[in-house]
Amino acid sequence: MSSATSAAAAPDTVLVVDFGAQYAQLIARRVREARVYSEIVPSTMPVEEMLAKNPAAIILSGGPSSVYEEGAPTVDRALFEAGVPVFGMCYGFQLMAQALGGTVDNTGAREYGRTALAVSRPSSTLFEGTPAEQSVWMSHGDACSAAPEGFTVSASTDVVPVAAFENDDKKLYGVQYHPEVMHSTHGQQVLEHFLYRGAGLTPTWTTGNVIEEQVEAIREQVGTKRAICGLSGGVDSAVAAALVQKAIGSQLTCVYVDHGLMRKGETEQVEKDFVAATGVQLKVVDAEDRFLTALKGVSDPEEKRKIIGREFIRVFEQAQAEIIAEAGESGEPVEFLVQGTLYPDVVESGGGTGTANIKSHHNVGGLPEDLEFQLIEPLRKLFKDEVRMVGQELGLPEEIVQRQPFPGPGLGIRIVGEVTKERLDLLREADAIAREELTAAGLDREIWQCPVVLLADVRSVGVQGDGRTYGHPIVLRPVSSEDAMTADWSRLPYDVLGKISTRITNEVRDVNRVVLDVTSKPPGTIEWE
Repeated sequence: MSSATSAAAAPDTVLVVDFGAQYAQLIARRVREARVYSEIVPSTMPVEEMLAKNPAAIILSGGPSSVYEEGAPTVDRALFEAGVPVFGMCYGFQLMAQALGGTVDNTGAREYGRTALAVSRPSSTLFEGTPAEQSVWMSHGDACSAAPEGFTVSASTDVVPVAAFENDDKKLYGVQYHPEVMHSTHGQQVLEHFLYRGAGLTPTWTTGNVIEEQVEAIREQVGTKRAICGLSGGVDSAVAAALVQKAIGSQLTCVYVDHGLMRKGETEQVEKDFVAATGVQLKVVDAEDRFLTALKGVSDPEEKRKIIGREFIRVFEQAQAEIIAEAGESGEPVEFLVQGTLYPDVVESGGGTGTANIKSHHNVGGLPEDLEFQLIEPLRKLFKDEVRMVGQELGLPEEIVQRQPFPGPGLGIRIVGEVTKERLDLLREADAIAREELTAAGLDREIWQCPVVLLADVRSVGVQGDGRTYGHPIVLRPVSSEDAMTADWSRLPYDVLGKISTRITNEVRDVNRVVLDVTSKPPGTIEWE
């Protein structure tokens, strides 16, 4: 794996060329699940730049365009003549076919969703060891009706004569379907066949490699200087801090701003468990009164976000000024800021070099542009599941490593209405009950997260203790997702939902109703505000 600041790809890197596919990140993740490192590059990148990265193999993603449309993304034929193994998927498959003399057109053979694939060459590089008939996920309107010269057709469907082709001499392969999605029953096996057999790669990329190489890169980058990290309590900033701590030890100081908007027990978890596991120097700033005063009387969600971000900046600036003053006595300046930026952040922002002045970033609540630090982003090449594995390898507590995603503004945006100490305490208790019961039922790994929302500006009639009540509703929002770009509501067992509801209405004052949000994303967002 390359260092955090290296511009070139690592020697054993697979480049995933993104042609506008909704699954480009998933392809990269599937390659990494095969223990081979991968990076995503845009289809607009010139072929010479791709080859300059010295890739061990290249995968061409799917995409929404038709290869013969004017202005459709394309690829230079030189890519297929460079001697680098290439695997085309869906649109990438059609691009390869067209560029090398095959025939792609609108034959009317449209296929969407689960499709039966017939493997005609069961001993081929891609399909050896897989069934002669298998279910795959199709999503195409155009089709390849004739393979390029030198290619062997290895699979078809009822309506598409060329659903896969292979050229072992030139190490070029392609399939019309999406092997990266779970609906393609043997898709991962086919992808691994390309990586191991077609491209000749060895599965050696591990979390141990990540830790070793990042520790070396961080030590080289920082030298004897000092760094600070805005610790949120979330898995990303925690793992980033632990990794940097392993590299430079006492040269790192973490700042944890306790704004009073965290969930029950999380501040104590950071102060005790994280410090015990890493030995990091931690500066805790108690700013609850400051944040609650600033939020007084504010109900608009966007205004709440702005206030929380603004106050965080001010508190962080004060804390870092104190750290710099203390460091000045030792003679070693504080020149680096650690951030838990992940690879999806990099891809979705269009890349970036990760140096120069700090811009607003979700991991530290949005820092001002005139804070001049160099960035240390040891996780910027990793997906969330890989970050969790690194955290486990570093010995972080399970409660931190497996922590569900949590918004930067905390419970402040899970209260629909004004944020007050009383409402925060109420929501904290309801949230803690939901988390306890999900954990007891063994469902923590089954859901992406479960926001618990207090409808503070809504009252509902209820009956408790033989009397009429007028309390707040609590909303449960369990969702399943891989990357939070899209999500579906989680179908939790009724008995678990019933237990959560009973406990909340019995144990949390001023709550007499629990409701379940069954909206997917889109159209709804995961958070309510």
